[in-house]
Amino acid sequence: KGSGRETMAVQRALMDNLERSLKKATIDQHNKLDRALSFLATTGNTTPFIGLFGTVWGIMESFRNIGLKGSANLAVVAPGISEALIATACGLAAAIPAVVAYNYFSQRVSSLNSEMDIFTTDFLTMVGRRAFVN
Repeated sequence: KGSGRETMAVQRALMDNLERSLKKATIDQHNKLDRALSFLATTGNTTPFIGLFGTVWGIMESFRNIGLKGSANLAVVAPGISEALIATACGLAAAIPAVVAYNYFSQRVSSLNSEMDIFTTDFLTMVGRRAFVN
């Protein structure tokens, strides 16, 4: 009887250790996958503002040129407006693919995290059944 209890205690301790190890590994993988998304999120969120800053700068340049030349003809205004539009386009060109990629990979990471959680639960259940069948 005593050895049966000891065996059960050892099996329980091994199961607890296995469960802790699997859960730690799962959490570590969740964190690695989530960290990889932060660059895309930051890019998608900040590049429109960088583009907006360039837009404002280009418009300010146009007004400065108008002030320096004393007139508002196309030759005076066009360079600053062109600069503003290029900045806007660059901001959007960086932001749109980053947001699309973020949304795709965010869904993918969520799916992988769910699969890891399900595997961990199923594996622990299977090992637990086999360990305590005696």
